Amino acid sequence: MRIDVHQHLWSEPLVAALARRRLPPRVRRAPDGWWLDLAGEPPCQLELSSEDVGRRAALVHLDGVDRALVALSSPLGVESLDPDEAADVLDAFHAGAAALPAEFGAWASVPLRDLDGAVGELERRLAEGFAGLCLPAGALATPAAVERVAPLLDALERREAPLFVHPGPAPAEAHDVPPWWPALTDYVEGLHAAWHAFAAIGRRAHPRLTVVFAALAGGAPLHLERIAARGGPLASAFDPGLFYETSSYGTRMIEAMVRVVGVDQLVHGSDRPVVEPPDAKAIGPATWEALARANPARLLGARALAA
Repeated sequence: MRIDVHQHLWSEPLVAALARRRLPPRVRRAPDGWWLDLAGEPPCQLELSSEDVGRRAALVHLDGVDRALVALSSPLGVESLDPDEAADVLDAFHAGAAALPAEFGAWASVPLRDLDGAVGELERRLAEGFAGLCLPAGALATPAAVERVAPLLDALERREAPLFVHPGPAPAEAHDVPPWWPALTDYVEGLHAAWHAFAAIGRRAHPRLTVVFAALAGGAPLHLERIAARGGPLASAFDPGLFYETSSYGTRMIEAMVRVVGVDQLVHGSDRPVVEPPDAKAIGPATWEALARANPARLLGARALAA
């Protein structure tokens, strides 16, 4: 089975829950369509007409894969809301994901301001068949942050379920910047910080945890020489339990990562509908099979079929 490990989908329950909110994160209807308001990012227009479930399911096959795993977009900042506020949106996301056709599986998300409740929520979602846990990179941005979410990482280890590190949350303060700015600055910086924090203490504390970083971890392992020169955790670049999904990148970056971490650590992710995936043929049939079939099977284990 070929798998895309990183997509998003604006399901009807999720949109309805965000539309009920008066403050970001929220969606609102305007004369020119639907808009998404986030703290710290410019308003973004949503093309909800393209989110027809049948159309998205057909795109899975047109992309050359059999299943896509959808995640709640962490830049929404839902996980960091007050637990009661977060629960309304998270329940809607999980309900929408569970109702999707067989072309889709999903990553679970949990409220991060109530870790005791979050562990129970994660256990329930894993029992329901969710692939693993999606955490915003900000929740892992320092060694202290990794220690704080240790109960969640412990639960994943017990269940042999993977962690998906996604960019987010957005900074709380507003930025007067172009729409593309956060994806090329805050997101990459956050992924770098999460990768280094997990390398610093996360692996020692969670030796059996499998982790996949969105967007090739922003290229963090490519700084191999600098890591060595500054006395950083050099071995983490060769950790067989760390995977890197390829969304937003093409052959140049993929080839550079292969030279450092090896092709066995890369998995296919498209980030639909945010971006269009590159042509799979461009990376060659052998690499495509590794990224879409063999490596996701190692990442997800038995959950590759159940998710």
